Amino acid sequence: MGQSHSHLGHHHHHDHDHAHPHDHNHGGPDHLHSHVHGTSASERAEELQTLSASFIDGFRQAEDKTSYLRIAGIPFQKEGADGLVQHLVDAQIVSNWQIGTASPAFASRELVYMPFPGAMVEQRETMTFTFVSLTERADIDLLTLLSHRLEAGAGE
Repeated sequence: MGQSHSHLGHHHHHDHDHAHPHDHNHGGPDHLHSHVHGTSASERAEELQTLSASFIDGFRQAEDKTSYLRIAGIPFQKEGADGLVQHLVDAQIVSNWQIGTASPAFASRELVYMPFPGAMVEQRETMTFTFVSLTERADIDLLTLLSHRLEAGAGE
């Protein structure tokens, strides 16, 4: 059973063709919608992380989790790779703390390990939605769903 993972380094940029009577760099009073295009990969990743954190906080506080998901536009069904309908059956929130980083060392089979000082260790949470059909299971990260929603909204 496959698992879907978020790829923060993978971004799509979309142009849109409506006119803007204002300067994109300064917004202005008539700039009432946000634009995903023109942002760097790190800005996009930061925006997605912020949206994700807000979504998770709201989900935790919601008395009616199902209604919260419906209002947020989270699908309760999706088509699987085999054409069968997959149904949303589970939502999972996981807390992680990055304690350090490890990367390949030059001319060595060992990794260079750099532990973070205590102040740099930050909590981050991920939320995964599980969809199932008779033949498949798909675990879809909230960041993936939010990324698709932002891409779809970029053309507005």
